[in-house]
Amino acid sequence: MMASEKLIAAFNQQIGNEMGASLLYVSIASHFDAEALPQLAGFFYRQAEEERAHAMKFVKFVVDVEGKVAIPAIAAPENEFASPEAAVERSLESERRVTDQIYELVEMARAEKNYFALRFLDWFVDEQLEEVATMSSLLQVVRRAGSQGLLHVEDYLARSGGPPLESSAAGGEG
Repeated sequence: MMASEKLIAAFNQQIGNEMGASLLYVSIASHFDAEALPQLAGFFYRQAEEERAHAMKFVKFVVDVEGKVAIPAIAAPENEFASPEAAVERSLESERRVTDQIYELVEMARAEKNYFALRFLDWFVDEQLEEVATMSSLLQVVRRAGSQGLLHVEDYLARSGGPPLESSAAGGEG
């Protein structure tokens, strides 16, 4: 095996974390869908797919280093949000939590001098900067628009494709 059992276990946990983030985004997307806000819904459905793709990157890595994939139980996401702003705030909190998780994995890989893992995790460090910036920008736009101005947010998303730094800088991969 090209990674310790401890590192493989942590990567397996991250598979669950990424899948949990995907489920949260499905929940947020369906909330906006039910409110007839198709641009916000579409944005979060795409984010859900991106998080699933992140989980699959971890799956592939674990297999490549001859580890055993063991996906943990994934808690149901919250499915009620007090406001559009609260839903977007929740997404930003999630991205910040995932960033902390990635940092912990980097520290573990560094301590074990596992350069395969470090190189793999470099992509995620860059991705998390983009994810946090994207959600922070979207939250600013939603706050600026207010609950009565969500159609302006819809128009913004329709014209721009989303807040700056959305995954395009990472080669369009999720």
